[in-house]
Amino acid sequence: MAELDEGAMRASDADRERVAERLRGALDEGRLNLAEYDDRLRQAYAATTVGELGPLTADLPAPAPATPPEVAEREEKLAKEWRSWAGVSFVLVAIWIVTSIASGGPLFFWPIIPMGIWAAVNVAGMIGGCGKQD
Repeated sequence: MAELDEGAMRASDADRERVAERLRGALDEGRLNLAEYDDRLRQAYAATTVGELGPLTADLPAPAPATPPEVAEREEKLAKEWRSWAGVSFVLVAIWIVTSIASGGPLFFWPIIPMGIWAAVNVAGMIGGCGKQD
């Protein structure tokens, strides 16, 4: 029995969908304009063999590896912590300004204590991965 050439093998729906997904990614990255994307997408869904699918993505670079969900969740949590820190710091400094004005002169800058402790905890979490959800 003669072996079939890989390019002559019939394409599956999953093969066509993989190529369509890569084309969508190339459109999002700005590597294809809408007309090129539409033309290639039509060809992808009309392809009957794997060999017909190859040239549709041959001139596109490999997609960038996706960020693992754990890393994305950790980065989002850290960003939320720093936003919270900034919001509370703003309120504390505003309170210090109002009390300094009310007392007639600048008071000891007490907001530095809670701001500094919270910032140190955030930095420790960034370095050591504290607060990482398992």
